[in-house]
Amino acid sequence: MIKDLAKNKKALHDFSILETFEAGIVLRGSEVKSLRAGRVNLKDSFVRIIKGEMFLLNAHIGHLETTHASFRPDERAPRKLLMHKKQIDKLFGSVTRDGLTMVALSLYLNDKNIVKVRVALAKGKNLHDKRETLKKREADLEARAAMKKSI
Repeated sequence: MIKDLAKNKKALHDFSILETFEAGIVLRGSEVKSLRAGRVNLKDSFVRIIKGEMFLLNAHIGHLETTHASFRPDERAPRKLLMHKKQIDKLFGSVTRDGLTMVALSLYLNDKNIVKVRVALAKGKNLHDKRETLKKREADLEARAAMKKSI
């Protein structure tokens, strides 16, 4: 059973997702408790490969009021993601060669209660692609509403 802690809805709107991967994340101190309390925002977060290591950048994990001031980590600090070296090299090749972007789609707890990040290899959408997506979503909603009325 997977429990979602946070989702990045903006990423699904701005990018077309090509492939998804699962990665572990290095957290400090009370950050896990903060995640469980829902004090996380992935809205503008993205993933970069720096010196052969993956980092989640611009993700905001707020701290709890009960956290001692001297143990509070930076809320927007880069957080290291854990993946196999071969996977990181594959992602780095596709990002540099094809001009793709890596974004964090969600943070969740897996079956063993370990925090994982769903990372996606994505391609940016143009404005007209975003409009088409919105039109399609609206049409699907109308179709569902019509189906409910007919039953």
